[in-house]
Amino acid sequence: MDVQHDKPRQPLERQNWIDAAFDVLADQGIDGLRVETLAKRCGVTKGSFYWHFKDRQDLCAAILDDWKDGRIRDINRQTASDPGHEREQLQRVIEVYSAARNRKGVWIELAVRDWARRDEGAARIVEEVDAWRLECTRKLFVNCGYSDDEARSRSLLLYAYVFGQSLMAYDRQDPKNSDFKLWIADRILRN
Repeated sequence: MDVQHDKPRQPLERQNWIDAAFDVLADQGIDGLRVETLAKRCGVTKGSFYWHFKDRQDLCAAILDDWKDGRIRDINRQTASDPGHEREQLQRVIEVYSAARNRKGVWIELAVRDWARRDEGAARIVEEVDAWRLECTRKLFVNCGYSDDEARSRSLLLYAYVFGQSLMAYDRQDPKNSDFKLWIADRILRN
């Protein structure tokens, strides 16, 4: 008689559900985010979900909090600069955010922004993250010697560029793309 020694399945933690929800969000958007879908994806029953979340709305709030915290951590990391090196850090921000990006991350960003078009809570979170993005780069521009108004304008231009180009369908293999990116970055940072 064969005896199977299956490894016991580890119970899902709250973060496992949130991570699985991000996968669904990237694939299907907020409308595809269903408890049954997540449970099936995780290979567990819905009861496990309700152990960690009161309901779908509780999960949605956790997703938004996790997304916001992750974005703010990333923004803080990307905009941290030693005094006197703000221009180099702005160049790095442009390089990092305009590089070939994690497609899943882009799809999550798009899904959260689409969600924010229809949900006030999601809209508040997106506005908070965008305000943080703009403020962090505004400070870098001010420390480079730009007036506050000019710094605000350049911060908006910087993010309009990096987000806009990440959404565009163009030939990323074109050897001139790196030259174009340098040219655009130069225009954003030029005195």
